[in-house]
Amino acid sequence: METWEDDRAEQRTCLICGDRATGLHYGIISCEGCKGFFKRSICNKRVYRCSRDKNCVMSRKQRNRCQYCRLLKCLQMGMNRKAIREDGMPGGRNKSIGPVQISEEEIERIMSGQEFEEEANHWSNHGDSDHSSPGNRASESNQPSPGSTLSSSRSVELNGFVAFRDQYMGMSVPPHYQYIPHLFSYSAHSPLLPPQARSLDPQSYSLIHQLVSAEDLEPLGTPMLIEDGYAVTQAELFALLCRLADELLFRQIAWIKKLPFFCELSIKDYTCLLSSTWQELILLSSLTVYSKQIFGELADVTAKYSPSDEELHRFSDEGMEVIERLIYLYHKFHQLKVSNEEYACMKAINFLNQDIRGLTSASQLEQLNKRYWYICQDFTEYKYTHQPNRFPDLMMCLPEIRYIAGKMVNVPLEQLPLLFKVVLHSCKTSVGKE
Repeated sequence: METWEDDRAEQRTCLICGDRATGLHYGIISCEGCKGFFKRSICNKRVYRCSRDKNCVMSRKQRNRCQYCRLLKCLQMGMNRKAIREDGMPGGRNKSIGPVQISEEEIERIMSGQEFEEEANHWSNHGDSDHSSPGNRASESNQPSPGSTLSSSRSVELNGFVAFRDQYMGMSVPPHYQYIPHLFSYSAHSPLLPPQARSLDPQSYSLIHQLVSAEDLEPLGTPMLIEDGYAVTQAELFALLCRLADELLFRQIAWIKKLPFFCELSIKDYTCLLSSTWQELILLSSLTVYSKQIFGELADVTAKYSPSDEELHRFSDEGMEVIERLIYLYHKFHQLKVSNEEYACMKAINFLNQDIRGLTSASQLEQLNKRYWYICQDFTEYKYTHQPNRFPDLMMCLPEIRYIAGKMVNVPLEQLPLLFKVVLHSCKTSVGKE
């Protein structure tokens, strides 16, 4: 298996600049130039600045024009800085495979130099040498504001939410929620080299077929039909959401038992993986294979629920952030029209997260993650030859799903009915206008 995967890497393009890739470096497929740039930037604790809008074009010819945007894209695409050896010598500190999914806040800290300072302080407080130097410290003026990594050119109308909220409260959406995360902005400006026409590797086809066969793609069985004129209460909608979550979770448990690699890992590891990723798996499936029911039947139910003024006033800022991100992610998936094969691969890649604590077979998980990472790229390059950005677009959705799932945990349970009403209403309304 290893030889086959290494051979496939030779045919790929760098996910940062589109140059010919030389293999898997620090977690993602990249060229020698971007590999070396990332290593130098992290080892030397570099803090760069962008003279434009932090959204510069990244291509083989233009990658050297803005070091800030090049490093930013390395982090956004999932390069793992912890895989770099501390002594700067060749050879990674570990073999983390696939994109490392880190939050926008952590990316901000790295880009501003704050993360380097915190690490230096940590080592100095423990009696080790201080790795920082005056030249490497980020000035106060160089630290970004909370919205500095958001692209001001990509403002989003919440597709009906403003009108919806005004209808009940006469309030506008806070200005700092009017921007889409910078996370996806690279794709429109970073054309990868078009892949050469080729056939799908038979081994890739076989493994994808096994993954799709493990999925339960039948419509959800939870009843979601409401009589006309019936007013749904908050408690009733919350109960329905719980029943849907139960069914979706049950399907994930059944899915695990059908996975082609089920016998390769221990029950303990599967339990650990599921307990850490079940919310992400449910969210991914709701936005893709079950989206017609979720944004159709469930949206019709939520439309019959009218929140009180108190519920609207008490709605949290974290809930607002989740709403915006879910709406954008829905449109991203709606635009991509993710196939069942791509969904199955994305789900496996997200599930096989070797960074979860408590695992007993992390190295085995790395190999499995690597296998399906390559297979997914194989399939998208074969099936969508005229969409060279499709694979990175798909992979960049995974850290966003993980981020949203993590944020939803902090949203008070009593606010979930309103959150779902707003998201489903906004998405259904916007799609209906297309």
